[in-house]
Amino acid sequence: MRRCGKIKKDKTKRADGGYSAAVLRKRLTAVLIAAAFLFLVIFARFFWIQVIRGEELRYKAIDQWTREIPVVAERGRILDRNGALLAGNVTSYTVFARPNAVKDKRETARVLAEIFSLDEDELYRDLASSKVSELTVVRRADSSLMEKLSECDLPGVYYSRDNTRTYPYGDLLCQVLGFTSIDSEGLTGLEKYYDKYLAGIDGEILYDTDLVGVEIEEGGAAYLPATDGLDLVLTVDKDIQVIAEEAMADAYATYSPVSAQCVVLDPSDFEVLAMVNYPGYDLNDVPREDADILNSLTRNRLVSDIYEPGSTFKIVTAAANIEEYLQGNASAFSPGRIFNSSRTRTVDGTTIRCWSNHANGKHSNQTLAEALNNSCNPCFVDIALSLGKQTFYDYLEAFGFGKNTGIDFSGESQGMLIPESAVRDCDLARIGFGQSLAVSALQLACAGAAAVNGGYYYQPGLVKSVQSKDGEVKEEFGATLKNRTVSEEASRALAALLEGVVESGSGNKAYIEGYKVGGKTGTAQKYENGVIASGKYVSSFLGFFPADDPKYLALVIVDEPQGAYYGSVVAAPYAKRVFEGIIEVRGISSYE
Repeated sequence: MRRCGKIKKDKTKRADGGYSAAVLRKRLTAVLIAAAFLFLVIFARFFWIQVIRGEELRYKAIDQWTREIPVVAERGRILDRNGALLAGNVTSYTVFARPNAVKDKRETARVLAEIFSLDEDELYRDLASSKVSELTVVRRADSSLMEKLSECDLPGVYYSRDNTRTYPYGDLLCQVLGFTSIDSEGLTGLEKYYDKYLAGIDGEILYDTDLVGVEIEEGGAAYLPATDGLDLVLTVDKDIQVIAEEAMADAYATYSPVSAQCVVLDPSDFEVLAMVNYPGYDLNDVPREDADILNSLTRNRLVSDIYEPGSTFKIVTAAANIEEYLQGNASAFSPGRIFNSSRTRTVDGTTIRCWSNHANGKHSNQTLAEALNNSCNPCFVDIALSLGKQTFYDYLEAFGFGKNTGIDFSGESQGMLIPESAVRDCDLARIGFGQSLAVSALQLACAGAAAVNGGYYYQPGLVKSVQSKDGEVKEEFGATLKNRTVSEEASRALAALLEGVVESGSGNKAYIEGYKVGGKTGTAQKYENGVIASGKYVSSFLGFFPADDPKYLALVIVDEPQGAYYGSVVAAPYAKRVFEGIIEVRGISSYE
């Protein structure tokens, strides 16, 4: 007998064959969800096109139906602290062509080649090409050539007003100002560092055209004006810059060094009054073809390069000693204390010698003042070791060594300083008289200024303010005090000692009758591949005046002078020349 399986009842249907209400509700809900999802997809796409990409697509549409003529913003000027123009602009023009709109390509190529001295065949190939919608025919054309172009009335050819950067003084302050690209974008120096202020915002003129770019005679035009760049007002004084440049040019001609450099600061706030790296280059004729020459001549060595300072660094060691003495540190040398007259010191098995042979009683029975006058290395070895590593490194920190000064210029070097944890006594001994560390010229100048200005260390600056063409100040950069180095009492005492160096010591060639000049000479041997380079020296002098209330400080560096090499002979006379020039142009009276 066959067994029949149990038949499962379909609960989704009613007895009359229709679907139940619950099933209908589920299916209706599913349809509504699907419709809502489809609507959301369509709405999202609409939102993406109209809102998210709306501006972009509108510009694309405008681009298809318009021709744009750029309105180039005028780049901001660069002025010295007294308003002298250091970088400006002259009007020039850029010529464009739209191949699709050019009616007679051969004749157009001939005319353009004749006016602008171009290759006719190459220009014709460009005009005949269908790969470009627009090409730049020539840049920086002068107005006389544009007059000739206007007379020809060439369809499809148009031009825009442009600006060509110009530097009225040629090579003056060249490594600091820097230069721009052909598109007036800052590439080096202050032109690059402050490009966001100088550049401005370009505008444009829009003309209605057909699809191939031919202007529609009855079409309209829209004008979007350019926003000109802002002017920079520098801390640099053009007159002092000229004085310093002429002095360094003479040093270069006299001693045939690798370079001659000078930085002049206002010690009261560290504003840079002059900054010279000689030789330089003409900013109106930048040597762009040779990368090595370009890099060498455009490098601001005063900020970017480092060197072993030698005896000019003794200013810092003396300042630390005086301050510690005034604070009651028994390890410091008092003004009347006599140093050991031996020519040598032996530290960690290393013998350190004075530059002088100490013959005939020279450098014997020296006080601190006499040690500075004679620039006696062993005396400053004694000071550094007596103060000790921790105390001496505290002063190195306060005087800004081993870190950036914060100047508004790219590529600043931090210098080289042995970490305190790794320094040995023999290293500390050499640091005391300017060896076993490397500094930038700007670092040393700032340290010197902070030692003699009352002990105040400021952030150096090259720009005073940013202003509009009508002189409205948009942003101002005031003095920024970073820290204290020594007390005012210690600073005054040091300045008096350094005045003695110029009056009767190694800096006597910087002496100016009737004026209180202080300073310190330096002569440092150069190293190559870790060993002393025979016959190669860096001669320097750091000076300031008036010694009792410093208003000007100058650091002169002559790298690898030929013939003489002592800083007292090579560098000090040029610092004197700079100071004498300042005295003359500023009408500074003597104290007598």
